[in-house]
Amino acid sequence: MQLVPGGVFMMGSSAFYPEEAPRRKVRVASFWVDETPVTNAQFAAFVDATGYRTFAETAPDPRDYPGMDPALAVAGSLVFTMTDRPVDLGDPSQWWRWVAGACWRHPLGPESGIEDILDHPAVHVTHQDAAAYAAWAGKRLPTEAEFEFAARGGLVDAEYAWGDELTPGGEHRANTWQGMFPFANTAADGWVRTSPVREFPANGYGIHDMIGNVWEICEDWWSLPGDARPRKKSACCAIDNPRGGFRAKSHDPSEPTAKIPRKVIKGGSHLCAPSYCQRYRPAARHPQSIDSSTSHIGFRCVMDAA
Repeated sequence: MQLVPGGVFMMGSSAFYPEEAPRRKVRVASFWVDETPVTNAQFAAFVDATGYRTFAETAPDPRDYPGMDPALAVAGSLVFTMTDRPVDLGDPSQWWRWVAGACWRHPLGPESGIEDILDHPAVHVTHQDAAAYAAWAGKRLPTEAEFEFAARGGLVDAEYAWGDELTPGGEHRANTWQGMFPFANTAADGWVRTSPVREFPANGYGIHDMIGNVWEICEDWWSLPGDARPRKKSACCAIDNPRGGFRAKSHDPSEPTAKIPRKVIKGGSHLCAPSYCQRYRPAARHPQSIDSSTSHIGFRCVMDAA
């Protein structure tokens, strides 16, 4: 782990997506953060020690999903599948495929394994799975503010974790998508899917993969500007250690009957591209349902400095 000294920073961005605004002054206390996302090898050690079974490895109970065909109640997860042509970018079902048997052990489906990617991030995990690992390790998941502060690496007001250019001098600083999403990836950064956790340079705090590779699960409930928990400002007008929104308000309003709570995920992934989802930035954020896992979401842990 690396120690991230506490301090005040401007959280958010007004230059990309509306859910990142407004920019506001935030203070976080010092904390320790894992140098990398939790890897397949680390997650395997946790499972071996505890016998833990992830959400994706557990068949859903049809009673929890009214209208579900019981025949479809089998374990599985969402796997990214590249298309063979341009598609409607407003329809993620064009590139996400639910695969029976897909899980952290079998990231592309039951015929795949992790023997050759033990140093890659563990994926197909939900908030429940990440929190269980963190508790076993004597740690916790980061708040959204902690993640963003750590991702900035000590830089002030930079759009990216390494400065204001996506590829300074033509150098790729993170595992992202190059080309037209979701059908043409040139893999100019060397990777099409996940990459080893130390493949790209560490940021100013000595931390790897805070941007790209996999999205990372935070502890905060998803909220939009104005919906977060009210927090007192300190004497210098910074918001102290913000803690996101409320569980009851975190669900997707476009699905009023489901009301499945959502957590914040940060950092972007190997599927973020200039042509789609420019979220390979510290300020970027996205909601993730607590009952859904994918092949591009992982996590890391933190600890209080004390």
